[in-house]
Amino acid sequence: MSTSPPTHDQAGTSEPRAPEPVTLKTLNRMKRQGEKFACLAAYDATTARWLQRAGVPVLLAGDSAAQVVLGFERTIDMPIDFAIQITAAIKRGAPQTLIMGDMPFMSYHTSLEKAMHNAARFMTEGMADVVKLESDETFAPLVDRLTRAGVPICAHIGCRPQTSSVTGGPVAAGRTAATLQQVVQDAVALEQAGAVLLLIEAVPEEVTKAVMEATSVPVIGIGAGTSCDGQILVVNDLLGLTDFPPRFAEPVDTFGPRLKAAGAEWVKRVRAGTIGGQSYTMRPGEQEKLVQGESEPTNASIN
Repeated sequence: MSTSPPTHDQAGTSEPRAPEPVTLKTLNRMKRQGEKFACLAAYDATTARWLQRAGVPVLLAGDSAAQVVLGFERTIDMPIDFAIQITAAIKRGAPQTLIMGDMPFMSYHTSLEKAMHNAARFMTEGMADVVKLESDETFAPLVDRLTRAGVPICAHIGCRPQTSSVTGGPVAAGRTAATLQQVVQDAVALEQAGAVLLLIEAVPEEVTKAVMEATSVPVIGIGAGTSCDGQILVVNDLLGLTDFPPRFAEPVDTFGPRLKAAGAEWVKRVRAGTIGGQSYTMRPGEQEKLVQGESEPTNASIN
């Protein structure tokens, strides 16, 4: 089974000219100018291509793929080889977009050598522009080493889903004065270590504002209020495909019911025998050869 090359859009017109590449310089300029930027977590080349056409400047090949693509209940079940493959996939689909790879659970925890090796894989095999780590201030030495080795790091602070087993599930961060100060301390330490982006998850608005006042790099939020420089969401949540979305999800479509309806219509048409009418035809004169017993096997291309 194959599809036509992605050279035309649905209207049959030529592919629009590719936008200018989005880089870290782009995001820093947008931050200076007070222009907010959109981010989405995506997992395949086709979706990434359409999101680039939509003007989404940043895509994350998130470890949430363990749940929404592979069907696991937790993000910690994300295989690193698959994480690298989908990072490369969305980069191929959206080559002008800034792509972040997401290092899975325990892929950067056990040793410096392993962390460096895995981060390098995301940069080379995965073609990532930035590598994301769930981290706090204790990861600052690792961020420093990776940065000096040439790996741009997005430090994921606040609620960190990879550690949710310790707390019995995802827990919002920074809801007390002490934990607010800790999140800010994490942010400052990680920026000083070289992090080029911060991603802050599930915190009160006061935490986000404090982090932004204490740091200078672009801050991407998810469930972190409106003050962030950028906002990110899982594309499945955006499209209304998730049965039990997080409380901060703000879908813009209800694609789930529409996908269900399209599937039901396909079942209906197949059962009615109306599918398959656009079939291939034999070449002129070949059917007569079958009647006369003159046909010979050939290797013909599908045209």
